[in-house]
Amino acid sequence: MSDVTIYHNPRCTKSRQTLELLRSRGVEPTIVEYLKTPPAPAELRAILAKLGKGPRDILRAKEAAEAGIAKDLDGDALINALSANPAAIERPIVVTGDKARVGRPPESVLEIL
Repeated sequence: MSDVTIYHNPRCTKSRQTLELLRSRGVEPTIVEYLKTPPAPAELRAILAKLGKGPRDILRAKEAAEAGIAKDLDGDALINALSANPAAIERPIVVTGDKARVGRPPESVLEIL
């Protein structure tokens, strides 16, 4: 199996559940605490490509509003805003090889293992 990376927020229940699920399957992922180490715009674009989603699909509306991210942003402008305000990124995101899934529900990440 390819290396597995989880973009993780240890304060988030779903993120902790997803990490626990991976470990229960014998997978010890690379953990990126994305609030401490936000993905650069290029990294975020690569994650979105693996998810098959656009930046609005991983946007946490409440956190985006709190960060002052304009509702009409899209494309690169939204990717840049998410990189600068990582709390507005949905979590957790698990990446392996050329695939990724948002761990909501946590079991959805099993599709890519």
